[in-house]
Amino acid sequence: MKNSSLVTKLVATFAMVVTVGYVLIAVVLSLWFQNYFLEKNRADLEETAILASSSVPLYLNKEIDDTELIRNLSLVKGVEKGDILLVDASGYIFFVTNEAYESLMFTRFSFPDRDRLVEGNSIEINGEMNPITKEEMSLYIKPIQNNGVYQGAIVVYTPLKSIEAPLREIYLRIWSITAFAVILSVILIYYLAQRMLFRPLAELNTIARKISKGEVTQRVLVTSSDEIGQLSESFNSMAESLEETDKNRRDFLSNISHELRSPITSIRGFIAGILDGIIPMDKEKYYLKIVYDEIQRLTRLVNDLLDLSAMESGKFSFKLTELDINEIVKVCITRFETKIDDKGLKVNVTLEGDHLYAAGDRDRLIQVMTNLIDNSIKHCPDNGNIKVQTRTKGKKVLISVYNDGDSIPDHDIKNIWDRFYKGDKSRTNKVSTGLGLPIVRNIITQFGEDIWVENKQQGVQFTFTLSMT
Repeated sequence: MKNSSLVTKLVATFAMVVTVGYVLIAVVLSLWFQNYFLEKNRADLEETAILASSSVPLYLNKEIDDTELIRNLSLVKGVEKGDILLVDASGYIFFVTNEAYESLMFTRFSFPDRDRLVEGNSIEINGEMNPITKEEMSLYIKPIQNNGVYQGAIVVYTPLKSIEAPLREIYLRIWSITAFAVILSVILIYYLAQRMLFRPLAELNTIARKISKGEVTQRVLVTSSDEIGQLSESFNSMAESLEETDKNRRDFLSNISHELRSPITSIRGFIAGILDGIIPMDKEKYYLKIVYDEIQRLTRLVNDLLDLSAMESGKFSFKLTELDINEIVKVCITRFETKIDDKGLKVNVTLEGDHLYAAGDRDRLIQVMTNLIDNSIKHCPDNGNIKVQTRTKGKKVLISVYNDGDSIPDHDIKNIWDRFYKGDKSRTNKVSTGLGLPIVRNIITQFGEDIWVENKQQGVQFTFTLSMT
């Protein structure tokens, strides 16, 4: 696995966050235990000083001797860990519990704040250097008072190492547990991340690579309902869309190849027949007319493809202006007079008012109406009926084109807007490119309007909308 992979980055980030969290907890616990031990030591020293202070006045009043004072002090809690010095009101040391301090007897003790002692306040200093042992000590000084009169002080020296030794052991345990917890957490994070995040993502990546190489049938196995599961479902939906797009692409290539091959084959065959002399000269004009019709068909196909491609690529250009839709309907109907007469069709045109103005592009609307009327003529039976109607509904103009031909089967209705789709292939193969209705829908959609198809009791009706001006 690469160092720059998502696994490494995410696990490193989580590990850092967890480590910082555990370290903070360890620091807080260490400080708490340190304060706890210092407070406990302070409480022990206070208790020691209080108990010792009850014997000092007796000694100063000659009521007990040195031996009895030593015996009383030996019973005081904390003496076994530290040393006690007794200082009189003048500041001279007059008694010590440890013979090592004999050299300090009857010397003046240097108080850090004597006035505070005289006022009855105790003094505590940590890190004080012991004048005899030269060790760092915890120095605790408590004033001795009798009836509110300052009579001296009790000085207790406690080696800091006696306090720090249990703290070091506690620190060791705290930080050992912290290190173990960090390592265990990183392992768990890596395992859970691999199982819940990285493996599904790796599978997604693998499938994505396969799809990029053309294996569009590949799918991701969805095993959860969380965000990864939702991502997998979305990925599968995308893959299905890609598969459908790929299928449409293949169908498009197949259709366009077929549509181009048929007229080209006809043109080549007839031209070859004329050049080779197979076709008699008196028939050449007839076959050249067929060749011309096939060329026209090719031209129409190429133009439709170019128009549709421009629309779908966003290069569709139009200019919305106010125009008379009734006038456009009349122009388009006139263009099909020959075809209408050839099939003996009856055309009923119902227009609302003499003029009906709407917003649109004239050339594109003529293209829409031409395709819809041409489609109706192709599917209308001989001597059939075609109806073209314009009407208003609210702020919309509705334009309908109806023919009384066969209804569109339900399974075909949703596909008629697809490129090259032909419901009745046997009847429309030669006269339709399968691009007219897709072009119509694209133009109307670009206008921001709607178009739909309905099966009537007898026949089919296409309707689209325009905005009134």
